[in-house]
Amino acid sequence: MADRGEHASSRPPERQRIKKLAQAALNADVTVEQLEGILADMGETLDGLGPTMDGLNATIAKLDSTLVRLSGTLDQVDATVDRMSDVVGRLERVVGRVEALVGIGEAALRPLGALESAGKSVVARLGWH
Repeated sequence: MADRGEHASSRPPERQRIKKLAQAALNADVTVEQLEGILADMGETLDGLGPTMDGLNATIAKLDSTLVRLSGTLDQVDATVDRMSDVVGRLERVVGRVEALVGIGEAALRPLGALESAGKSVVARLGWH
């Protein structure tokens, strides 16, 4: 009977061990199912990511062509500004010449203005207005 006592006391730890192993197996099975669910969801997400990346690549290509056009437009604006600067310079020279001619004309007309004023005085004194 002493032998039975030893066998009886050694069995519960083995049973406990088997229970723990069985529980670990069940936990591992649940974990594997959870991982499969997560991987399935990730697969759907990755499948949806493909068209999104294609759309992003197309958008980047359009942006690149738009930037090339914008760069060309800016080059044209720069060239136009240079030409406008030349035109403004020429106009300033023309305006300077016109101002000089106006000054000469005013100087030439001063004696006529004085003559007109004197003539008006004479006419007023004679009473011919």
